Amino acid sequence: MTATDLYWDPFRHDIWVDPYPIYKRMRAEAPVYYNEEHDFYAFARWDDVDRGLPDIEHFSNARGNIYEFIKSGIEMPPGSVIFEDPPSHDIHRRLVSRLFSPGGIRALEPKIRDYVARQLDPVRDGESFDVIDILSDKVPMRVIGMLVGIPEQMQQSVRDRTVANLKTEEGGKIDAEASQIATDIFESYIDWRIANPSDDIMTKLLNVEFEDHDGTTRKLTREEILVYCAVIAGAGNETTGQLMGWIGKIFGEENNQAQYQEVVADPSLSARAVEEILRLEPVGQAVGRYVTKDVEFHGQTIPEGSTALFIVGSAGRDESKFANPDDLDIHRDITAQRSFGYGLHYCLGANLARMEGRIVLEELAKRFPKGWDVEWNDAKLASTSTVRGWEKLPIVLRK
Repeated sequence: MTATDLYWDPFRHDIWVDPYPIYKRMRAEAPVYYNEEHDFYAFARWDDVDRGLPDIEHFSNARGNIYEFIKSGIEMPPGSVIFEDPPSHDIHRRLVSRLFSPGGIRALEPKIRDYVARQLDPVRDGESFDVIDILSDKVPMRVIGMLVGIPEQMQQSVRDRTVANLKTEEGGKIDAEASQIATDIFESYIDWRIANPSDDIMTKLLNVEFEDHDGTTRKLTREEILVYCAVIAGAGNETTGQLMGWIGKIFGEENNQAQYQEVVADPSLSARAVEEILRLEPVGQAVGRYVTKDVEFHGQTIPEGSTALFIVGSAGRDESKFANPDDLDIHRDITAQRSFGYGLHYCLGANLARMEGRIVLEELAKRFPKGWDVEWNDAKLASTSTVRGWEKLPIVLRK
């Protein structure tokens, strides 16, 4: 490093609150950043994130994409998809992708819109509400329930467990052992669905036959089905919910009010606005990989056995890629987006998350044309090293 005082630590809450000034220095001063205390290499430039994420020859996803999981060496169960490398990854991903077909996603839009409306209508004439309580904690889990068929009475307990697994003590790390993919909560659901088959996607997954990587034709095991449920419920829950939180925060800032008014006047701008918010405040700030072979970046060797963190939160604000990267610009032409990852492990639910964000913004603009202000005294950033977002985000409606 060229500056001895440059320090980035994803477990430090004071840094986590606003990491972007440090990211800017890392891009300029330390494109290959090594944290000796936690023993990881980090890459903050767009070009390096763009190079590293799809490079499955040197960077493995088999230990997970979160620092604590990579370091733990925990073996992930088969079917976890986001914690696999080819060929198993390719087989399982093709099966899971059936859940996220374009037609299936589009068919959910009226149902999602109706649910968002029912969440917002009771607070429409009030003075204030908490975006996390009304939207983030409710909408994504309900959508996952619609997608997979998870019964409504199970959804809140699934949501609560997901949040608990990601939450840390301030400055602490995730307990990887305690936070492994938990499938027990879905046992009764799978039994019920086996006894009550229907035309839903889960029934299809229970009965689908496929060719495994060893050439045999088989059905998914019960454990694989349970893992699918857990992964989809977890991955599509907290991340999408925090996107809704960032919509509330960013459009609650005074300097973004004019652009919010543009969305109110022209709701077709909502999709572009959500894309810009994803660039500006990606929920997942860094994507981890385990280094399987020595690899060189900027003349420095990253040794086999290392942990690498690719900081998409920094890449989205790289001056070499985006003009005025720290500013919201809902008219920005974003031809590439790394907030959902890149390469083989690009988020399968990306289009669903985008649609949920767009619907939420459209319904907010419809009901609250004058906008809102964030009640900062009561707002609280969630304590976690993985998903950056809000635990509480109360807003006061403008009248």
